[in-house]
Amino acid sequence: MRLTSTATTALQGLNPQQQALMGSLLQLLEPLAELCVAQGVAIQAVEEALRHAMVHSARRACQGANPDRLTSRISAMTGLTRREVDRIESATRPARPASRSLATEIFTRWAFEPSHLDADGKPLALPLQGDAPSFEALAARVTRDVHPRTLIVEMQRLGLVAEQEGKLRLLKDTLVPQGDWSHMVGFLGDNVGDHFRAASANVRGEGAPHFEQSVFADELSSESLAQVKVLITQQWQQLMRDMVPQLEALMAADQQAGRACDQAVRIGMYSWMRDMTPEEQARSAPSDGSQS
Repeated sequence: MRLTSTATTALQGLNPQQQALMGSLLQLLEPLAELCVAQGVAIQAVEEALRHAMVHSARRACQGANPDRLTSRISAMTGLTRREVDRIESATRPARPASRSLATEIFTRWAFEPSHLDADGKPLALPLQGDAPSFEALAARVTRDVHPRTLIVEMQRLGLVAEQEGKLRLLKDTLVPQGDWSHMVGFLGDNVGDHFRAASANVRGEGAPHFEQSVFADELSSESLAQVKVLITQQWQQLMRDMVPQLEALMAADQQAGRACDQAVRIGMYSWMRDMTPEEQARSAPSDGSQS
């Protein structure tokens, strides 16, 4: 009962903006909770991760501050005790799972560069060796430290390619490394993390606004959603075909001009399909006697 009372008091002490943030925070945390429950991650581990994130964020916000008072400032900003701040700062942070790999870079170039696409915009089946376009030539553009056959084996393990009659062909239109848990959660952290960072920065009003938009539609049938999935895939593939060559051209121009190449960008799309809630259905239903 004491924990419940303390938590309730803490929520009651929030100002209107903070209370609104807590309402949105529940929407953000529920998918995380579902993932943790599915993987058997207990609340204590999630709390520890949040403590690390809070201390790390507070320290970044205090850059340039008096180092002698830094622990006290972080304690005041996060609500953690000084001892807890010291413990967290001396602890080892969990390793960040990798999302980028040689296989993913090869896939991106192969699936979206015009030189590796046929007249219909589909990825070409590539000879194993020889001049471009071939897998050997493509792999050499990404790395010369790993043998092309090793890269083929890794892409086969990920279910990305198949070898037939001396040629390789892509098996997927998009890169979702099924069966590779580490890379899948790496993508989760990178993609959702950067999306959240962009939205959070926009809410805080820090710097130039980041592009962060979406469109929502309801009152659709399951048959219509099947068509929507096709449209989303088509739009994403077209975006990638347009963006990948232009990004590479910009990178080459930066290097040629001798500019400081110290910036990064992530561009993405997402979709989420679900049943309408009873409240949404009630709002969209015509009132008695009305006609749709």
